[in-house]
Amino acid sequence: MGKSKKYVYDYEQFENGKGPGTMVEDILSDPEFPRVTELVIGCWGESWDDSCQIILDQIVENRDRFSHVESLFVGDMDYEECEVSWIVQGNYSRLWQALPHLKELTVKGSSELTLGEICHQELESLTVICGGLPVSVIEEIQNAKLPNLKKLVLYIGIEDYGFDGSADTVRTLLETSDFPKLVHLGIEDSEIQDEMVQAVLGSKYMEQLKVLALANGTLTDIGGALLLETLPSYPNIEELDVHYHYMSEGMVKKLEALPVKVDASERYEPEEYRGEVWMNAMLTE
Repeated sequence: MGKSKKYVYDYEQFENGKGPGTMVEDILSDPEFPRVTELVIGCWGESWDDSCQIILDQIVENRDRFSHVESLFVGDMDYEECEVSWIVQGNYSRLWQALPHLKELTVKGSSELTLGEICHQELESLTVICGGLPVSVIEEIQNAKLPNLKKLVLYIGIEDYGFDGSADTVRTLLETSDFPKLVHLGIEDSEIQDEMVQAVLGSKYMEQLKVLALANGTLTDIGGALLLETLPSYPNIEELDVHYHYMSEGMVKKLEALPVKVDASERYEPEEYRGEVWMNAMLTE
């Protein structure tokens, strides 16, 4: 049976010379690694200054010794180690061919992130967690060749931290992409979450989804009403995740009455300041 293991450097290790350039060497020298199928890479030192590019490059260079990896998470760190918007990511273009048995990829951070020409026969899950997802990355996903993708989760984020698109960007992604096996879609963490809901509900994937996640954003009763009106037309949807939201208690109760499993926890009230209403996505900086 496969094993999950996280490799991470703390401040003391970094001060003693550890960093992105030593991470792969340390992974390969670990006697447990040949049994690790779920590889998690956390803080690699000064992750706000040094990108993970050398880690990705060295995985590619040692592809034979990483070929057993089925799940990869690059950037698993909390805000005390490095704020998500500060994590310097890298270019994943060569990783797709280097890890032919990869089923799950999770990337945290979008600074300097490039996914490249995505083509993979076995990948089933792709998640990008960030404070702002650039259009360039969304377009790479839009053009991806992932015939077995079942789960796609994208943290859209906000303009101040990298999102330079609109709801139309996501609408085009969902119109143009070709993921015939997609059953779990997450378009999350947006400051225009009501508009994102509208884009998602009009997509071709609605007829095949089992799980719809529209969580961690500024969802209000406007988006809630759209969900309430539309979801009964899609009996295939079994779960709705809208946790962390700004809907009223009344709307929450209506959604929870739908014949699906609903997570509408973490309800927040908008804040007013100098006549303006403020709502925040969950993860930004």
